[in-house]
Amino acid sequence: MNNIDDMNFITPKMQDADFKKFSNLIKSEFGIKMPITKKTMLEARLQKRLRALGMKSHSEYCDFIFSPGGLEKELTQLIDVVTTNTTDFFREPKHFEILLSTVLPEFTRRSSSTLKVWSAGCSSGEEPYTLAIVLSEFAANNPDFNFSILATDISNEILNKAINAVYPLSKVDVIPMAMKKKYLLKSRNKDKQLIRIAPEIRRKVEFRRLNFMEKFPFKDEKDIIFCRNVVIYFDRPTQYTLFSKFCARLSKGGFLFIGHSESISGMDLPVRQIAPTVYQKI
Repeated sequence: MNNIDDMNFITPKMQDADFKKFSNLIKSEFGIKMPITKKTMLEARLQKRLRALGMKSHSEYCDFIFSPGGLEKELTQLIDVVTTNTTDFFREPKHFEILLSTVLPEFTRRSSSTLKVWSAGCSSGEEPYTLAIVLSEFAANNPDFNFSILATDISNEILNKAINAVYPLSKVDVIPMAMKKKYLLKSRNKDKQLIRIAPEIRRKVEFRRLNFMEKFPFKDEKDIIFCRNVVIYFDRPTQYTLFSKFCARLSKGGFLFIGHSESISGMDLPVRQIAPTVYQKI
């Protein structure tokens, strides 16, 4: 049932001039393209912020964003409004098959160092935790193998969910039963239908906030980078810039995994394709 405040709140319409300002800001700050076809979506997503701030129009919110100090105060909230967070455990499962059959055996043949993995655009944590489970299974059969995972996202809100590592029971249907028993904890309250990732898996993942448009704050090279279904929100020049930055942070012989809806075709990058949407730095 709606409360009185909800019933009295009249959904405002966004002026085209305000949308253009928001669109330019979102592109410059986050690299995300926001064409006019996304106006209705942005208009709807901003409703919660208007209510929280007691504002009656998008123009009032726009004035606040562009006022002295406004963007600094509101930037993290705007990020949470703009970003889309859709992910699953073992999403695009072929990638994890290639990881086990090709990437990890090659890495262990040529190196005895700790495997460094980066889940770039990790959303609510399903991808890095899937990686941690798969790598833990590999480590169980390869005693000298060790790994670390860095997981980054632009949204503080979604990172907090990832760190908490609590998911609906329905989310983990795709995880094999043997892995569920080893790496998942059921809620003691059966009515809640929740699970939590086991602490030994959570400890393998370090979460950090990162805006891809900024300079990457870490200097160590990664052996594997997963950046899947993230760059589809950027225009082609921004995609090239970002993939170039990834390659610069990838060790020689390291592997880049991108989403099946994404492409680096025509980009001058120091990689060779080893499978659909899987590349190795040369």
